[in-house]
Amino acid sequence: MTGWLIFAVLAWIAGMAINMALARRPDGRWAGVLAPVVFGITLIAVWEGIVHGFGINQVLLPAPSAIAARFVTSTGILWVDFVQTVLKGALTGYIIGCGAAFLTALAIDRFPFLQRGLLPVGNFVAALPVIGMAPILVMWFGFDWQSKAAVVVVMVFFPVLVNTVQGLQDTDAMQRDLMRTYAAGYWRTLLKLRLPAAMPFVFNGLKIGTTLALIGAIVAEFFGSPIKGMGFRISTSVGQLALDLVWAEIVVAAIAGSAFYGAMALVEKTVTFWHPSQRGTR
Repeated sequence: MTGWLIFAVLAWIAGMAINMALARRPDGRWAGVLAPVVFGITLIAVWEGIVHGFGINQVLLPAPSAIAARFVTSTGILWVDFVQTVLKGALTGYIIGCGAAFLTALAIDRFPFLQRGLLPVGNFVAALPVIGMAPILVMWFGFDWQSKAAVVVVMVFFPVLVNTVQGLQDTDAMQRDLMRTYAAGYWRTLLKLRLPAAMPFVFNGLKIGTTLALIGAIVAEFFGSPIKGMGFRISTSVGQLALDLVWAEIVVAAIAGSAFYGAMALVEKTVTFWHPSQRGTR
């Protein structure tokens, strides 16, 4: 027991020392990549040492080694749940919700009177709790992935809509007047000036939606699902006290969410390379 506690303390000290050394490097590029990796490894090592050192029941808090072992032995189940929740429910709902929000934002920009009617309604829908919407949408669209996609559509629609509308209004009067001197109409001004200027705002909404999509799909599965999916597996595994499988599902969700967000950030960097926020990230 004492040996594990000493291991946890030494791991924490070593992690702090490495990160302090990385912070002092003049070239912070590699430090920005290695620092979170070192911190993550340190956190896992401390977690392992504390669980074994204090003899914490594996039902209450499994050790990372137990979670890793369950992860390896349950890859088939985890993959089926990943496909059901992430690829079918979250990704489909994300594409539909973000696409609908973008088109609605263009309509609001073209016809300003829609802003007074649609934005308050969107704000009202965004304020609805997911645990209140999910059971209703499950009853409407069934117990398969379609109802989870519907929940995701509702969750991602408003953030993307608000950010896109705000981005389309970001250009100033001088820039718009310059386009008019070139005899540019509404659509050409939109494509050549206002839409490119709105891209940082659009991607801000898209990045927010990546996390909301996964959360919405998992939570919706708590209220009705076939015998597969991350939310279904978490709820049933908790009832069976299989907490190592619950944590394995959480690891899959964390990896999927981080990869989803990172992919969107990479696309943003490629599309908005000209923006000041991206100039120092290459």
